[in-house]
Amino acid sequence: MGGQGINGHIGTGMKILVTGAAGFIGFHLTQRLLAQQDEVVGVDNLNDYYDLSLKQARLALLRKQAGFQFLPLDVADREGMERLFAEGHFDRVVHLAAQAGVRYSLQNPHAYIESNILGFLHVLEGCRHNGIAHLLYASSSSVYGANNQLPFSVQDRVDQPLSLYAASKRTNELMAYSYSHLYGLPATGLRFFTVYGPWGRPDMALFLFTRKILAGEPIPVFNYGRHQRDFTYIDDIIEGVVRVLQHPPQYSAPGLTQKESAETATTPRPPWRLYNIGNNQPVSLMVYIQTLEEVLGKKAQLQLLPLQPGDVPDTYADIEELEQLVGFRPSTTVREGIERFVAWYIDYYSNKIEM
Repeated sequence: MGGQGINGHIGTGMKILVTGAAGFIGFHLTQRLLAQQDEVVGVDNLNDYYDLSLKQARLALLRKQAGFQFLPLDVADREGMERLFAEGHFDRVVHLAAQAGVRYSLQNPHAYIESNILGFLHVLEGCRHNGIAHLLYASSSSVYGANNQLPFSVQDRVDQPLSLYAASKRTNELMAYSYSHLYGLPATGLRFFTVYGPWGRPDMALFLFTRKILAGEPIPVFNYGRHQRDFTYIDDIIEGVVRVLQHPPQYSAPGLTQKESAETATTPRPPWRLYNIGNNQPVSLMVYIQTLEEVLGKKAQLQLLPLQPGDVPDTYADIEELEQLVGFRPSTTVREGIERFVAWYIDYYSNKIEM
């Protein structure tokens, strides 16, 4: 942290720590929180997993807004995280920092243990020792792994992860449960389903496909295009996150899971919850590509490839419980989302694309 202090409240809302603030979801969430007069302290280690200039461009926009402070910090840095929490006096914490990517976890497993597991421990400890009223953290649809029951429900078994990335996210959920049980820490996990939109990650399908189609290069289509994904537009994700953040879980009737009745009560249930957050409308990968072709006005060259190790063939979110909690259901169609992404992409890369 370089000895930097953290200023006190300057707005009328809450003071919120956002880890991974220079990332795709972190950037959009921080913008939204600042717009509603919350104060945000953002941290990010600014690693080079993907184009660092994109992260810097996001940060440049955030730094122009009142109420934002950025600290370059790796969540795996125990001493730095302890100072951050001790000085911060945060009302809420949104933990989005993580080593992302299913396929990269096959090449660099140590990065996932350091960031996703050790880093999450530091977040939990910071929340535990500093009276955080609500920890909201990012999980992933990848935890469903080999589950073939659709749509995916938070009540489904998730003990067959197909990648270390998925295993690390499931580990986060279990760690959060233990801290809720032992220390009463209110913690909510959100299982994100294939998030896309402007300022997205270059390693994600829509970003990669757009770049290659415009460059006249073939696009890799895994599982021979037979994937189905619950593509979820970034604005819908952020709306869900902001609403859930306002609902810290409480201790509830003994023994209750999220769908059990009070008659089955046996032991107290800690303030820990999990929700899916997805579009609830899976789309085939080929339809997704066809829609992108229509928006770009250019045909794709398809390189059909087998299913990659670690990939889940289909995703489909059951969001009934999220809707019951916050009264929100994603509404952005794939067509609308792709149009908005392409408009941003062409504007952002206008000097780099040969149309």
